Amino acid sequence: MNDIICPNCNKAFKVDEASYASILKQVHNHEFDEALKDRLKQAETEKNHELKLAKKEKESEILSLTHSKNVEIERLQAIIGGNATTTELAVSNAIRQIEIERDDFKNKFEKAALKQELDETALKERHALQLKERDEAIDRLKDMKARLSTKMVGETLEQHCEIEFNTLRSTAFRKAKFEKDNDAQTGSKGDYIFRDFDESGTEIVSIMFEMKNESDDSSSKSKNENFFTKLDRDRNEKGCEYAVLVSLLEQDNELYNTGIVDVFHKHPKMYVIRPQFFIPMITILRNAAENSLQYKSELALVRNQNIDISNFEEELNSFKKAFGNNYSLASKKFFTAISDIDKSIDRLQKAKEALLGTEKNLRLAGRAWNRLSLS
Repeated sequence: MNDIICPNCNKAFKVDEASYASILKQVHNHEFDEALKDRLKQAETEKNHELKLAKKEKESEILSLTHSKNVEIERLQAIIGGNATTTELAVSNAIRQIEIERDDFKNKFEKAALKQELDETALKERHALQLKERDEAIDRLKDMKARLSTKMVGETLEQHCEIEFNTLRSTAFRKAKFEKDNDAQTGSKGDYIFRDFDESGTEIVSIMFEMKNESDDSSSKSKNENFFTKLDRDRNEKGCEYAVLVSLLEQDNELYNTGIVDVFHKHPKMYVIRPQFFIPMITILRNAAENSLQYKSELALVRNQNIDISNFEEELNSFKKAFGNNYSLASKKFFTAISDIDKSIDRLQKAKEALLGTEKNLRLAGRAWNRLSLS
């Protein structure tokens, strides 16, 4: 036990070791706090002193920089003031150049924007027109389909083809004929026969047409090949070179939807087309026939030359006979006879050269005709 004297009342009292240790700790903590406070105050004082010194140094530095800046500003102002006219002129020129470039760029931009706008407008108008034409075509087809009966279907397709042809008759087919085949003397007839002629009236090409269609609600669906044999027979009986089936049958068959289809493996010179290829088909066959007409003319020329050579041989034989029978007379006109012989030799030489030339053309014509037949 330890005696402790109270500093206030001077009385002594006893405390055990634990209480004594607690009291010592409290005293120690109090002294530590007081010492810490003193140290903090001292540090605060030192910090404030250092801040004042730093502030003074900064103020001095700022004053120095401000002075230097003012001197530089005065120097630059003196330079600018001395070159004001030159500077203003340079600035004015630069501004003018910039304005010109700006206006040029603005004009180019406006022109490009206008061109783009016009292109877009034209494109929109073209698309709108195409859409309108497509919609009108769809409406016409829908209207036609709605008004068709099973009996009218075939007749309507024939009328369509006839109208298409008559639209171009005066410009593209001035010498051509496109007429109904009304001749049933052989027991059969096609729908239409097309024949075209050159300026001299020589037939260029002939086509037997058959038009086939059926309504969507028809219970029995026909096939194109069902009509090939009859069409080929009609072509031969009416003396036509080609046969064409214009068909809307088998609408889901991709073969017939691709364009112009030849069926030469079944019948020679026979085609199957959709109605939209009606005019192109006629044009292709007519143009091909016009090309072959040149070779036909060459063949005719060869035939005529053969006739001329035959006539010439007859004349030469007559001349020889007359020359033999009238030798005495010929001897008196020796020089005239020699001249006639020379002329005859010249004619033979020319005929030979013509034959050689036409032989070459005939070979070319034969090759071209074979290619045309194979196509």
